[in-house]
Amino acid sequence: MADNLEGKTLILTGASLGIGRALALELARRGVNLVLNARHASPLNKVAQGCAALGVRVRGVAGNAARGEVAAEMVGAALDLGEFWGFIRAAGVLNPGPFLWELPRAHFLEVWESHVMAGYELIRWAVPEMLKQGRGLAVFFGSGAAVSNLPGIGAYNVAKAAEEHLARQLAEEAPQITCFIYRPGVVGTRMQSQAREARGGAAETLHRVFRGYKERGELSSPEEEARALAQILCGTPRRFQGKIVS
Repeated sequence: MADNLEGKTLILTGASLGIGRALALELARRGVNLVLNARHASPLNKVAQGCAALGVRVRGVAGNAARGEVAAEMVGAALDLGEFWGFIRAAGVLNPGPFLWELPRAHFLEVWESHVMAGYELIRWAVPEMLKQGRGLAVFFGSGAAVSNLPGIGAYNVAKAAEEHLARQLAEEAPQITCFIYRPGVVGTRMQSQAREARGGAAETLHRVFRGYKERGELSSPEEEARALAQILCGTPRRFQGKIVS
């Protein structure tokens, strides 16, 4: 049986850029009410306005989703909008270029927080509300980086492995909630451009890999990825419980 998300409310992080922005607009076209999050208010507000223009109810919550008070505010806003259904954790930081021993502690923590702590805080605040109704949706953005060790994105590799494990743990502990990992393809986002221009000990490797994607025309668009995920969400996502969707 297909899920009908029209009129329901989802939290979406990373909504100001890339796949998150495209997904916000795609879900709004499908009638999903949204609580949108990104760290910077100005671009987030523009996306929120674009979604509202499509006829849905939207709230923007700017701030670091790895902080409990921001996650709590998002959940509170979703409850206010009504029909709170769950969250999609799409934000991410790469900080590419340095070898692990070159990477400043602050840059490592920024990557870890954006992928892992933000997921934990969303679980901490959103899951109890979903369990009250015995159902809901939790989607985490994964990556092939979770099972690879490309030099220059070590913090990202580690964080993605942890995030995917976090999602599987939630699926095991709260089977009432539809929880899965979505791994997009190689997408033309800001992360790709950052890797193509990376600096540090592993920069040459990243330039070869990421510039190669672009030169060979292998990059998909954020809009393509958004449509693919939206089709899953509005189809029968339950069949992917605890799994990785590529």
